[in-house]
Amino acid sequence: MVSSGLLDRSRDAISAVHSGVTDELTASSSTEFSHFSVSYRKYDPEPAQNYTVIAFACSPYNQREGEILIPSPLLEQNSSLFKFLSTKDNPSFSINQEAITLFISIFDKLSGLLQELESSNNQVIITGHSLGGSVASLFTLWLLENIPPSTTNNNQSNLPFCITFGSPLIGDHGFQQAISDRETWNHRFLHVVSDRDIVPRLFILPHNSFPNVNSNLQTSSYKPFGTFLMCSQSGCACFEDPEKILKLMAATESKIGGTRNSSERLHFVGVSEYGEVLEHLKGKIIYKEVPEFHGLSTSPRAEMVLQLEAIGLKKAEQQNSMYDELIVAMENRERANYFSHSTRISENTKKLNEMKTNMAYMEWYKKVSKAVGIGYYDTYKRRQTQRDMDVIKYKNVLTNYWEDTVREAERNPQQGVSLRTRWLFAGTNYRTMVEPLDIADYYRRPGKKDYQTQARKQHYIILQKWQEEVDKAAMDQNKTKTRNTAASLTEDSCFWAHVEDALILCKSLMNGEEARNGTEEPARKKLVEFEYYVMDLLKKFTVSPEIFLEKSSFMKWWKDYKLILDEEYSSPLTEFMKNDQYRQYA
Repeated sequence: MVSSGLLDRSRDAISAVHSGVTDELTASSSTEFSHFSVSYRKYDPEPAQNYTVIAFACSPYNQREGEILIPSPLLEQNSSLFKFLSTKDNPSFSINQEAITLFISIFDKLSGLLQELESSNNQVIITGHSLGGSVASLFTLWLLENIPPSTTNNNQSNLPFCITFGSPLIGDHGFQQAISDRETWNHRFLHVVSDRDIVPRLFILPHNSFPNVNSNLQTSSYKPFGTFLMCSQSGCACFEDPEKILKLMAATESKIGGTRNSSERLHFVGVSEYGEVLEHLKGKIIYKEVPEFHGLSTSPRAEMVLQLEAIGLKKAEQQNSMYDELIVAMENRERANYFSHSTRISENTKKLNEMKTNMAYMEWYKKVSKAVGIGYYDTYKRRQTQRDMDVIKYKNVLTNYWEDTVREAERNPQQGVSLRTRWLFAGTNYRTMVEPLDIADYYRRPGKKDYQTQARKQHYIILQKWQEEVDKAAMDQNKTKTRNTAASLTEDSCFWAHVEDALILCKSLMNGEEARNGTEEPARKKLVEFEYYVMDLLKKFTVSPEIFLEKSSFMKWWKDYKLILDEEYSSPLTEFMKNDQYRQYA
């Protein structure tokens, strides 16, 4: 990031807004603590760039009688604009009152950018300094939720990315947890923090740590999120663990290993000073291996020492215990994070295995239904036995699990196209087995038709799209295998919806409804299209032989269809059926 020039470009954009080089909206927010205004501007890509920058800047932290005026530390709970952050497991969150007030004041203008950003192929960089960085973070969150996944083509690199400089923390533990739970979202935020900047530390340290700060400020439950690029004269290092970030910001305030001289005291670091920080960092970047560090790279503790030195924390003989306590605390956090990650993977695997048990019941139900000559789709649709009622419970458990799994994967596109192979295979198996039962539920109700446009659930659509992307990639790499035996499960999970709609058309033609409505020709055309759809599946062996069971809905369609066909009419499917070729399909 430092060497790419993107940080410089972002900082320059903020400087331009600060200088009044903007034709966009300026809004104000007033509280008992201070008065701030926020401005922003969208910068289109310069030559040889492929990213659009939207920069936010707030009025400076003015000083009055030696006192730094700061934003209100008050938190506002569950803002309506961000209610999408609430989940069953994490229902409550709070955002800094000043930041959310400023964001809301320009929301109408910002929301107008959504369509423009959706239609652009450029990467979107959202950036801001100080309280402007807080507004930038909120806007990025709102975009992450509201830009449709189809716009980014599930490409994580096309998601908006936020860069802040010296931004104060903006939310509590619930807010941080809501973002961290969406792993991809958490990785879309980079917060650049100077070891001399008071603002990022405002809401996490006792007010008496800052003699020049308004004494009304109190510590609170603020928590960091995203990645923090912490900078000092010694270099920089990145951190993501929230608790570690809090400890390190507190430690750099107290300057373990020495005391601050007058030039090192915490103060408001302006956007121009962050330019100096970036220039200093460029001089610290070394593009070569350092042999003497090779032995250290295998030691987690040694790596932590290097990180601490990079952000200006060095061990001093008189403060060995304090330094060692910080190292131990960092090691404990790393260990806890590792076990938490391992546990989460284990729990996800356990849940998937539990779903396999439910799928085993569905397989048994399918086998029993076939044995009585009907097929599980029509057996479930009729519901004449207790086992037909019991299957509803298993279907609901499976659907709840996959709806939650797909929703989470949508928030974390890197998890798949968008799920790992094992999960996507299981998801496809679930879709082809269970969606037909949803179709049966839909058509059991009188007057229903057009399931795919009227009632199909979103998680089925997404699972199908992901599987198609995997199949296309395999085809592009010539890794697909030609099928020469019939599938045990019809691969198009909407097959029975096509059958039901074809049945409805046949009945309408037989009753003369289409003739009375003047739609007989379009209806017959749709039935011909259905013929070719079925024949294509048969040629590819992607439809199950169960459709030819004597009492199946498909065979009922065929019996009705024969009654309305002209004697001279012939097609690949009608010949296939009339010549009993379907009896050899397997």
